[in-house]
Amino acid sequence: MADHQKATVTLPSDPLSVAEARGYVARVLAGWGLHGSTDIADAIRLIVSELTTNAVQHTSGQSPTFTVDLRLDRDAELYLGVTDSHPRHPRRLTGAARQDNGRGLVIVRALADECGGRFTVRPVPEGGKTVAITVPWPGAASAPA
Repeated sequence: MADHQKATVTLPSDPLSVAEARGYVARVLAGWGLHGSTDIADAIRLIVSELTTNAVQHTSGQSPTFTVDLRLDRDAELYLGVTDSHPRHPRRLTGAARQDNGRGLVIVRALADECGGRFTVRPVPEGGKTVAITVPWPGAASAPA
C-alpha cells in the first residue's frame, strides 16, 4: 500500500448526510483493508456518525456543508476529521450535566481512547473547525519495522 492514502467527501448539512458519510467511510476503510466486522471498524462508524451528526445539528444552519477527511499514514495511523464552517467549538459537558443529548463527543473521546488514539479540535483558516480522531491502524503494531 502507498505511504499515504487519502479520501474526502463534502456533503450538505442535512440529517440524511449522516448515513451517507457513514457508508462512505465504511467503503473507504474496506478498500484499505478494514472490513466492517471488527471492533475498530464499529468504533469508527460510531465516531463518524457522532461527528457528522454534530456538524449537522450544532452549526445552526451556518455551515451549509461539512467535509469528512480520511487519511491512512504508512499503514500505521488513521486520521478521521469532520470540518464545518461554524466558528463555535464544541463545549465539554461537566460530569454533573444530566441531559438526554450532548454526549456524542464524550462517546467519541472514549472510543478514541479505547482504540489507543486521540481526539482533537482545531480551528481552520477559513473559519470553522475540524473535530478529529487519530487512531492506530489495526495490525500496525504487528507489522515489520
